[in-house]
Amino acid sequence: MPYARYDFYKIMLIRGRHRCHYADKSIEFDGCTLLFFNPAVPYSFERLDVESSGFFCLFKDSFFIESMRNGLHDLRVFEPISKPLYHLTGPQDQQVAELFEKMLVEAGSDYRFRFDLPLNQVSELIHLAMKMQPDEQLYYHPDTNARLTSIFVKLLESQFPIQSREQRIGMRSARDFAERLAVHVNHLNRAVRATTGKTTTAHIAERLAAEATALLKHTDWNVFEISDCLGFAQPAHFTYFSGSKQSFGPAHSGFFDFR
Repeated sequence: MPYARYDFYKIMLIRGRHRCHYADKSIEFDGCTLLFFNPAVPYSFERLDVESSGFFCLFKDSFFIESMRNGLHDLRVFEPISKPLYHLTGPQDQQVAELFEKMLVEAGSDYRFRFDLPLNQVSELIHLAMKMQPDEQLYYHPDTNARLTSIFVKLLESQFPIQSREQRIGMRSARDFAERLAVHVNHLNRAVRATTGKTTTAHIAERLAAEATALLKHTDWNVFEISDCLGFAQPAHFTYFSGSKQSFGPAHSGFFDFR
């Protein structure tokens, strides 16, 4: 894999000796290891042993937002400044492997709701890691761009989920967030792009689209009510916005065994 940001989240269980380049750090590790990668941080991964085994799971925000309306950003393992590597004991390795095996069985079935159970199993993986201590070797003090981006993401997420027709989001533009953070909008844009590879506006639009998808699917609210909650001046503006966003389609995910 080239050193780059990818537009999906990734969870890996890997056994053997490997090298990971993550943000501005590199680390070699051996044994049973659980890793978490997110779209905000570039990384690459090398296999150093001829023989290795494990699993990986790929998914996007939309896979989670329909059921976990606060999204993934508040979870420690997926924060841009998180420590993504967890060494596992023998029993922990067996427990994690069983969860991946269950995902493979469900994802490969013809059951209509075959992704519902893997969603629970991915959640279990995340919370299993959050109960553990990550590998301290990867810890580093993030630069100012990473810190500002982390604060921006948390501020964006603080507006969601929309839970009533009376709720309104108050920040919809890069300038809105810059004013709240007491920085120039150009400084915010540069920091977010340098850290995530995407513009501030793109992050805002993607989160609005994800919330709109959830509201359209899980409430009986009409388009006017949803557009009003999301800060659109006219329903027509919301209709145009929704028609332009690919994320209004079905969620995509992948489960793979590379033994």
